[in-house]
Amino acid sequence: MSESEQERTRRRWITIGELIALAALLVSAFGVWISWKNSGDDDGPTRIVEQRQPIPLSLRGKREDDGERLEISPVEPSHALQSLTVTIPGASPILVGSDGELDSDDVRSALGDREKEPKNRTLSVRVRIDARYVEMGQDRRSGGTYTLRYMWKGGGLFGSRSLHLVGISR
Repeated sequence: MSESEQERTRRRWITIGELIALAALLVSAFGVWISWKNSGDDDGPTRIVEQRQPIPLSLRGKREDDGERLEISPVEPSHALQSLTVTIPGASPILVGSDGELDSDDVRSALGDREKEPKNRTLSVRVRIDARYVEMGQDRRSGGTYTLRYMWKGGGLFGSRSLHLVGISR
């Protein structure tokens, strides 16, 4: 083989290598074009939103007017009360509005014949509290058994006894 034939052979291999490189360039360009075309179909950037899990309802009670009323409210500030129902065993349910204010007179009438209990001592009764509330824009229902604490005050010779609410706990 002479030198001129070797040069032609090299030139041919270089030409085949260039053809392979050109084919690879075309395939890559076609892939970029498909990728660019598909990205135009989206309405905008993809948003990833963290989904919050619902938080169970827990209630707390705050004494108002020296125990004449008990303000029952959710512990979690993202909960908005719609209504509460307090049920003392053996009595009809006490409907409490969205303000969560439980009146001592309502509890006194529900307790019935317990007026003979000792005065100036904290007593308790198990109650069922059912609630309707809003969380994350959705209506929810929850309920549970709580302990309602109260005490009797007054009562002397001519005075009548009055019921004072102390608080609630789980």
